[in-house]
Amino acid sequence: MATHFYTASSLDGFIATADHSLEWLLSQDFDQDGPMAYPAFVEGIGALAMGASTYEWLLRAQGEEPWPYTQPTWVFTHRELAVPSGADVRFVRGDVSDAHAAMRLAAGGDDIWVVGGGDLAGQFADAGLLDEVWIQFAPVTLGAGAPLFPRALEFELLDVARNRGFLCGHYRVVK
Repeated sequence: MATHFYTASSLDGFIATADHSLEWLLSQDFDQDGPMAYPAFVEGIGALAMGASTYEWLLRAQGEEPWPYTQPTWVFTHRELAVPSGADVRFVRGDVSDAHAAMRLAAGGDDIWVVGGGDLAGQFADAGLLDEVWIQFAPVTLGAGAPLFPRALEFELLDVARNRGFLCGHYRVVK
């Protein structure tokens, strides 16, 4: 069982625009059946963690579509947020370590995915709970926005691949 941060980044190191949008990513050409693509990754995921901004963007982007995850999802927030019909969403506050134990139990031996954002993934890393990082670098720059990681971390490169215009890296967190 491992805890992963699987995300996409612009070449200048941002995972979302300044207004927390991921629209820039949806216009990119990425082969969902290609190397390091989402469908194969998510098969081994048993629980999710996401920040409030990621959760709110996802709700807006989904519109009337059903919640896309069957796995229980922990949303780290201090706000009251809506829950989509049929979704297993759990709102938590405070240290990620407290929620991580419950996430591990709920994952049933499968992995945990820190969906976003970069600061939340950094909090897992700070607590020694982030094992791997998967980054799909898109052929675009944003100039500003939410940084990939707003702190200093060290990684060991495990694998690299090209998926159309994306440079994909799989790393182990060294700290």
